[in-house]
Amino acid sequence: MAVIGFVGLGTMGCPMAERLIKAGHHLRLNRVKPQSQHLVELGGEAVSTPGDAARGAEFVILMLPNTPDVEAVLFGPGGVEEGLAPGALIIDMSSIDPVMTRTFAARIEAKGCHYLDAPVSGGEIGAKGGTLSIMVGGNEEQFLRAKPLLEIMGKNINLVGDNGAGQVVKVANQIIVGLTIEAVSEAFVLAQQAGVNLEKVHQALLGGFAHSRILEVHGKRMVDEAFEPGFALRLHHKDLTLAANAARALHVQAPNTLSTLELMGAALEKGNGERDHSALFLTIKEMVGSPDE
Repeated sequence: MAVIGFVGLGTMGCPMAERLIKAGHHLRLNRVKPQSQHLVELGGEAVSTPGDAARGAEFVILMLPNTPDVEAVLFGPGGVEEGLAPGALIIDMSSIDPVMTRTFAARIEAKGCHYLDAPVSGGEIGAKGGTLSIMVGGNEEQFLRAKPLLEIMGKNINLVGDNGAGQVVKVANQIIVGLTIEAVSEAFVLAQQAGVNLEKVHQALLGGFAHSRILEVHGKRMVDEAFEPGFALRLHHKDLTLAANAARALHVQAPNTLSTLELMGAALEKGNGERDHSALFLTIKEMVGSPDE
């Protein structure tokens, strides 16, 4: 049994923490809210600050929304840094900026501790089922140390390079997912505008070369117009912003990433930021004009 500090009990973090508790690990939980109170009833220990979560923990797992959140939790007042024991391993499973990730890792390692960036893909479904894809950046020895924990939360687990590499791969993942959601949305709006039943379109496409997990899961959300979030659109907008920034810094042309980012921005302006990212469909649907336009 490991003692694990866990900070970030949102849509993804809560089921991830639950799986670790049920596997027999002792979790010191920061930011317990009513929707995550059941984790305490399962045996988790609620603590007041990230530093308290880290105190006495061999591992500290973060699952937070954005780069400034990770920085504040690590290094702000009452932060993880204050409670770290020598040799402790931080596993940041948030999706954040790759360059800042390298900076955070260097600061933690200067304290005699260790750092892995291990962002995930698979949404709430993957978090609940323990089937997340986990893209890890860091030292191989620390990766092997963390792997038994990662295997509780995910299935496709890969060490892809040094610190920051996990975040680079996650950015690439979010480009592919975002652009595929946009493509499915565009195709469905075209079919709907032509008077074809979307449920039948969905079933037909699942049997062809267009089949994908995005078409299967998010296409179904679009058919049903059921956009309760597995992954909030505002978070995907954040991830594509990271992708756009990385492309700009590396002098990479990413025209479709930029156009999808613009569409997601329009979705946020329409108040759809807390809906599932498949709600991009609604924004494209609203753009339909008359035949003469």
